[in-house]
This record gives sequence, C-alpha cells and structure tokens, in this order.
Amino acid sequence: MTVTTETSDSRDMVEFTPGPLDRTGTFYVAGHRGLVGSAIWRRLQSEGFTDLVGRSSADLDLKDRDAVFAFFAETKPRYVVLAAAKVGGILANNTFPVDFLSDNLRIQVNVLDAALKHGVERLLFLGSSCIYPRLAPQPIREDSLLTGHLEPTNDAYAIAKIAGILQIQAVRRQYGLPWISAMPTNLYGPGDNFSPAGSHVLPALIRRYDDAATSGASSVTNWGTGTPRREFLHVDDMAEACLHLMEHYDGPEQVNVGTGSDVTIREIAETIARVVGFTGTTEWDTDKPDGTPQKLLDVSKLAQAGWTARIDLEAGLRSTVQWYREHQDTIRQ
Repeated sequence: MTVTTETSDSRDMVEFTPGPLDRTGTFYVAGHRGLVGSAIWRRLQSEGFTDLVGRSSADLDLKDRDAVFAFFAETKPRYVVLAAAKVGGILANNTFPVDFLSDNLRIQVNVLDAALKHGVERLLFLGSSCIYPRLAPQPIREDSLLTGHLEPTNDAYAIAKIAGILQIQAVRRQYGLPWISAMPTNLYGPGDNFSPAGSHVLPALIRRYDDAATSGASSVTNWGTGTPRREFLHVDDMAEACLHLMEHYDGPEQVNVGTGSDVTIREIAETIARVVGFTGTTEWDTDKPDGTPQKLLDVSKLAQAGWTARIDLEAGLRSTVQWYREHQDTIRQ
C-alpha cells in the first residue's frame, strides 16, 4: 500500500511509503572513496548490503556524460547515494569558484539524469549546509533556503548544491520518483582531506596542531578571529543518518543532518591542541576571512524522522587524530 507523501508542496507527485531497503539490491555509492562516501560504504556493508557498486574517479569520470550513462546502463543500480563532489575549504572555494560550480553541476546533472533514465528506485542527494543564506536565523531551518544572500567565499559551490536540490524536487514532481536530499553540517572523520590548501577547517586544524606538536613549534597561527561558531558531525554518524533517511523519510524538502549544537572555532582549536598534545600558544591572523558568523542547523525534522547523532565531539576528534597519524603516508596531501 502506498500513501501520498505529506508535503507543503502540493505539486509533489510522489506516492511512496518508506521502509527497509532490499539488502540484495544493487546499490551505487557515487564518491565511495571520499570522506562521506567511504563512511556510507562501511555502513552499508555493516548493514548486510551484498551488491555495492563504486567506481574511482580514475575508472569513471562523473563529468563525462557518455561514460556515466554507459555505467548506469551496465550496472542498473536500484539505489543510489550521490556523495561525489568537488569540495574544499574557504581558500579553495574562494580561489577556484568556476571549478566548484562547473564540476559539481556536471557531476550532479550527469548522475541524476542517468539515474532517471535507468529507473533508479530510491536516490539520496547529499548537499551542504552552505546552501543557506549567510545571515540566516539560527538554528537554520530547511525553509531558510533561497531567502537571502549566500556566503561570498563559497557561493559558487552553494549554487551548484542548490541546483541539485531543485533537480531532486523536479524529478519528484515530473516523474513521481521518491528521491530525497540531505544537507549535512560540517563533517569530519577518517578519510578526510588534510591538504593545507584544500581541506576544511577541522582537518586543517588537526594537521596544523599535530605538525606543531611533532616539530616542537612554540606557536600556531589560525585564520580569522576564532569567533565564528560551527557545528561538527562525525562522518560515521552521517552515514548512519543517510541510511535511516532512505528507509524512514520521504518528502521534497531537504533534511538537515547535524548535531544541533555548535562551538566557536577558537574552542575547537583548543580542543584539538589538547587532543594532539600541543602546549604552545595560538595566534589569530585577523586579516584572513572568518566566513559565515554562525552555521548551526535546526535538526528537528531529522529528529522527527527518528534519528539523532551519537558520537561525542571530543571522542570523535581523538579517533580522527589517531586515524590521521596512522595514515599520514597515504592520505591526500
């Protein structure tokens, strides 16, 4: 039995009742080697999925439309999580906006169009909390989307992700497929990008403080004032939330995925310094940008769907630092 999806969008044409996914169904994780994709892959394996499909960027360039369509024709996935994206921190986003806009639009359109052509039953599109206005009321509700100006340092990336959300909604309206979107907060954990030029704030701080502790440096210099507030979610929690949403939620509106609490950049820096054993001083380069003053997600919709985060921030940081130290020779530099 199916029921019409409850939604404030009367144009939504989906009739679908969420439930357990078939553990034998072919499940494609786009971006399965990235921070989020690899965590989702691990989660699906632990949940008993037996036909997981993934391709590295060397084996399948998702920007190549013909190659993507050929891949879907060959594998015919029943389920898809679109976790593949070109991502980076403030410096990378601000320096290469064309790359972040063009690459992500092509990846999304190719995968979503191919999934539509080949009748993918259930698809989860992953975006980013940067889709919301820079000065959105805190905590940020899902209906804040498109109500104000974006943060200038990552507006190109945000526009690409907004386009993905709208394409999911359009597929629901035009074709009645129960595809959904989730917007994670700042993620961290094993498999992150620790590159000095391309990483997000938390892995950048881990590398900076760990290098300082190892070399015996007396001080560390961070960007900005340290006053912006950020919310951090362990990627294993994110992976668990993704499967939960695919089995328990349906609707055209994107779902925020986070912890519902935040800390200042200064506080997270102090915690990381303590975790890695750095005992020197921290300086702040106030000539560098802070980014959005605060970015805390309202996760009440996620809680209503029956899921809340479990991994404590400091415990998650300790395990991430341990992973970083064990994989320094092989991680992205």
